[in-house]
Amino acid sequence: MAESTEWSFPAALQPRSEQVHFDLEAAVRSVVMVHAEIPDEAFTASFLDTERIGSGVVIDADGLVLTIGYLITEANSIWLTTHSGAVVPGHALAYDQTTGFGLVMPLGRLGVPALPRASSQTLETGSSVIIIGHGGISHSLNAKLIARREFAGYWEYVLDEALFTSPPHPQWGGTALVGPDGQLRGIGSLLVQEAVSGETFDANMFVPIELLDPILDDMIRLGRPAGPPRPWLGMYARELKDRLIVGGLAQGGPAHRAGVRLGDFIVEVAGQEPQSLADLFRRIWAQGSAGAVIPLTLSRGQKITHVSVQSADRNEFLHKPRRH
Repeated sequence: MAESTEWSFPAALQPRSEQVHFDLEAAVRSVVMVHAEIPDEAFTASFLDTERIGSGVVIDADGLVLTIGYLITEANSIWLTTHSGAVVPGHALAYDQTTGFGLVMPLGRLGVPALPRASSQTLETGSSVIIIGHGGISHSLNAKLIARREFAGYWEYVLDEALFTSPPHPQWGGTALVGPDGQLRGIGSLLVQEAVSGETFDANMFVPIELLDPILDDMIRLGRPAGPPRPWLGMYARELKDRLIVGGLAQGGPAHRAGVRLGDFIVEVAGQEPQSLADLFRRIWAQGSAGAVIPLTLSRGQKITHVSVQSADRNEFLHKPRRH
């Protein structure tokens, strides 16, 4: 079998077949490299780059690959590379903005086993897990589930309960979080900093796999979950002490067009004061589906400013992949 020689984890951090109660080699073969190329004019090109490389996990007998969506959004071309070195073109089939999951349909035979999946809810904090990235055992890592908690991202993203593991995998995007039974429990999303008992250290954030089944059929059929999309403002907020500040704006996005400015403090959404970043986004989403007008009260210097933002469907701003 092909093993990457460019880098590897220290042997003590790598999982070993004799230490697990499942077919570790089969699980490793289920993880493929995802290499996506994005056009220069794409909406996400400036902050996610035009070449993206990560991992994906084969989840069914047809070779459907589950990955993290930011790797494949707006991709013009995708290549999937198996553990044995076979390279197959792929199509960006779906991206769910709510969970962050992405699906790639292989346009050829991958010839690798599907990784079975099970709810992450059966994993207790402190459980031993394995993080599998493309590149074989040498790119796989023994880790611990250190926390499960709410996560909010400035790009208008909230998970009610995300999974956090340590030590971190340096190539986290699309990696497989595998439980002690060999089943897929999450998909790698981010490198974050966690604080435990006053100590701060790096960790990975994973999207729990149980969020996939309720939307999987719609993603395959429609390219996204059914139902109206959430309102999107293109307003990148962050917490600054006890306040929420606008730290970025999507150029030409709804908030930018409505007159929201960098450095504005967000005081109210529809007359209610948000208590956290996650609360801010939930209050925005509570105003209706994409297209709803979102009333914002902003603090700008010594002035209070009121703006009404005509929200949008984020997907309408994205470059659509070519059909094969």
